[in-house]
Amino acid sequence: QVQVMESGGGLVQPGGSLRLSCAASGRISSINVMGWYRQAPGKERELVADITGGLTTNYADSVKGRFTISRDNAENTVYLQMNSLKPEDTAVYYCNVEGWIPVPLSKFEVWGQGTLVTVSS
Repeated sequence: QVQVMESGGGLVQPGGSLRLSCAASGRISSINVMGWYRQAPGKERELVADITGGLTTNYADSVKGRFTISRDNAENTVYLQMNSLKPEDTAVYYCNVEGWIPVPLSKFEVWGQGTLVTVSS
């Protein structure tokens, strides 16, 4: 069974920084995409950033220039460095991982439980 666990959320003042981590565990053949999503109260879940194959990154327009996604392939871990945080960044952040398991050889997609990021003075 593949599981993911997020960490690094918390309370930060506007303009501050946080670093989120997401580690995937279990019997995994390969990981194709690791991404971060967020959901604020009353809003739909939205893509924040993802990374494909450890090389190709994609960011929401609202976070470009402020957030950086990176991946440690050896540890099956993805990070989201968040700088210059704004109150509108407040949300529950979820990690999503897509890849393959070897037995049976098949595709998987899993979500973490989420970690709360609150940006407030």
